[in-house]
Amino acid sequence: MSLGPLMIDLEGTSLTPEDQKLLHHPLVGGVILFARNYRDPPQLAALVAAIHAARSPPLIVAVDQEGGRVQRFREGFSLLPPARRIGREYDLDPKAGIQLSRTLGWLMAAELRACGVDISFAPCVDLEYGVNEAIGDRAFHGTPEGVSQLALAWMTGMREAGMAATAKHFPGHGAVVADSHLVLPVDRRPLVDLDSELTPYRRLIANGLPAVMVAHIQFPAVDPNPASLSRYWIRDVLRGELGFQGVVFADDLSMKGAAAFGDIVSRARQALAAGCDMLPVCNHRPSVIELLDKLHLEPQPASALRLVRLHGRSGAPDRAALAALPEWQRARERLAQAAQAPALKLDGEGRLS
Repeated sequence: MSLGPLMIDLEGTSLTPEDQKLLHHPLVGGVILFARNYRDPPQLAALVAAIHAARSPPLIVAVDQEGGRVQRFREGFSLLPPARRIGREYDLDPKAGIQLSRTLGWLMAAELRACGVDISFAPCVDLEYGVNEAIGDRAFHGTPEGVSQLALAWMTGMREAGMAATAKHFPGHGAVVADSHLVLPVDRRPLVDLDSELTPYRRLIANGLPAVMVAHIQFPAVDPNPASLSRYWIRDVLRGELGFQGVVFADDLSMKGAAAFGDIVSRARQALAAGCDMLPVCNHRPSVIELLDKLHLEPQPASALRLVRLHGRSGAPDRAALAALPEWQRARERLAQAAQAPALKLDGEGRLS
C-alpha cells in the first residue's frame, strides 16, 4: 500500500482502536504528533514504533519542533531557543550564528530520530517584519540574506542527523498581521515585491530542500486563491520558477485561514489539484473521518515516491547511544551558551553595533 495524501493526528499517548483503524486507510500517509501525544522519550519511541508498524511502507511521523514556543516535546528533550535568538547571534558574529544554527538543527533532529520521528516541520523561513505575532521570534531574521544563511545551516544540521527539512510558510507569512490559524491573512503586494520572501526558498532549493509547507495566505494581486490552494503558486512559482522537486505540504486544512474556501473535502480537493502532496488535518477528528469517507482519488505515483523519501535515515542511535556521542555533548554545551544573553558590542562612539 502506497502512502496516501492525508496526515492525521492522534488522541493520546498510545494508539486507540479508532486510531489503528484510521492508520490503515489508504488515504492516510502520515501522522503529526502534538504535546498531548508525549509523556517521555521511551513512551514516544514506543508510540512511533507502533505507528511505523501499522503499514508498509511506514507512515511518516512528523512534529513541530522548531524551538521556543513551538516545541511539542519538552521534558526529556533539549529546550531549544526561538530562531530569533540565533539571529541575534548572527547579528553579533555571522560565522558564530551560522554555526549555532547548524548545531541546533542537528541537535533537534538527532534527538527526534533517536525516538524514531521522521520529520520536524522546520525551519521557519519567514522574514521578521515585526507585525505578525504568530511568527514573531520564530523567524531567524528580518533580512533575506540572514534568513537564507541561517535556514540553510539549520537544514544542513538536520540532514547530518538523518532528517529531511521542511521550509515554511511559503511564500511568506511574516508581512501580514493576521494569524492564519484564526482568519485568512491577505497580502496585497504584487509578485515583484515578494522577491525578498522567495530568496530563502531559492537558496534552500538550490541546496536540495526536501519539503515545503505552503501557507493559507491570499495574495490577490497574484492569485485569488490562498497559496495553499493555488496552482499558480505551487505549480508555476514553486515548482516552475523555483525548480522545487520535493514534497509540498499544505498547512493544516482545519485552520480558519482555509475555511472560507469550502468544506473540508472541497479544500482537500483544491489543495491536491493545486499540487500539494500531503494535507495535514489536525485537531478535528470529524473532518478526518469525513475525508476518509468522501475523498475519492486516483493513485498519485509521483507524490507517493516523493513522500517515501521523507522517512528518517535508518541507523540513528537510540537515546542512550546519542547521549554518549561527543557531538551531542558539544551541542548541549553550545545550547547552554546560547541560553545566556548575547554579549553586547559597542562601536567607537559607545553605540550598540
